[in-house]
Amino acid sequence: MIRDSIRTDAYARALRECITPDSVVLDMGTGVGIWALLACQYGARTVYAVDPNNVIQVAREFAVANGYGDRIEFIQDMTTRITLPKPADLIVTEMHGILPLFEQNIASIIDARSRLLAPGGRIIPEKETLWAVPVEAPVSYDQFVLPWRDNSYGLDMRRALRYTTNQWRRPKDTVTPAQFFAEPACWATLDYRILESVGVMGGATWTAARAGTGHGVVVWFDTCLLEGVGFSNAPGAPELIFANGFFPWPEPVSISAGDKISVELRADLFGHDYFWSWETVVLEQGRAKKVKAKFKQSTILGVATSSANFHKRAHEYVPKIDEDGQVERFVLSLMDGQNSIERIAAQTVAQFPKRFSDLNDALTLAADLSERYSA
Repeated sequence: MIRDSIRTDAYARALRECITPDSVVLDMGTGVGIWALLACQYGARTVYAVDPNNVIQVAREFAVANGYGDRIEFIQDMTTRITLPKPADLIVTEMHGILPLFEQNIASIIDARSRLLAPGGRIIPEKETLWAVPVEAPVSYDQFVLPWRDNSYGLDMRRALRYTTNQWRRPKDTVTPAQFFAEPACWATLDYRILESVGVMGGATWTAARAGTGHGVVVWFDTCLLEGVGFSNAPGAPELIFANGFFPWPEPVSISAGDKISVELRADLFGHDYFWSWETVVLEQGRAKKVKAKFKQSTILGVATSSANFHKRAHEYVPKIDEDGQVERFVLSLMDGQNSIERIAAQTVAQFPKRFSDLNDALTLAADLSERYSA
């Protein structure tokens, strides 16, 4: 990601324009610490670099190597679980994937802005605009339908299409503006300075400018770090580390010039990640009674899971802990600040002798739970 000079140079320019000698900076999801290091290089007085992952140890080494060890305080945790000695004048973050709606990125930004940012403070990026356009993309579409639609073994595997075409991913090939059926349309804007909701929904309608075979919708973002400073992963723009997102249709659609194509997109946070839904209507020459295609798709439908597992998530379901849960509960109960990992493992084997073939299995479990939950 650092080698992506378009993205990295844009962030460096934004930091340079924002930071003063009195700046207190919060680097959310610091990773190897590139933004924290640049903040110090541009004169920040104090930087709090936060990341829950072990990669933060590498960032610590970089800070010392560059002479910033006394100005960067590293915190290995989620920003939602910390407080800062001083509120930040500037928050800088880039935790999204192909699209900004990624894991708990938005929720973390909203929380940090409300709790950890000083009044009048700034946030980088300021906003991101989401774009979409229907496309003709047979190569990218094939990654969803092959070999389920066609195979050389004479097997009927078409039922898998229900799952595969309810997923989205980066295009298999590079989508270009020549594959568009119309001009791109903005369907949502994430203004991190005022954003309050973790969910996003919006839509767009296009009149096809040419004929062809429609395969789905391509989605991308424009990032505005500061006024006049940003980058985009739009098709046709200089290539970034981020690709576009391709949302397929269940089946190809024959498009004629003048057809009206409408798409509603929605992203809802459930647990640790987003579920997406997209609804498409194609009208012949825009006439309401001439429906060429009508699709309702969702990544929820793209999850192959048993009805029993869905049943266990129902509000009225009364759960009963299984043996694995009993083992983990027992191990956690022994993490009281008095027992070593070895002692916890030995007691766990004694408590569940049929569950563990030897002490090493119990040691591994106890160590894993210790890493996740011990203070």
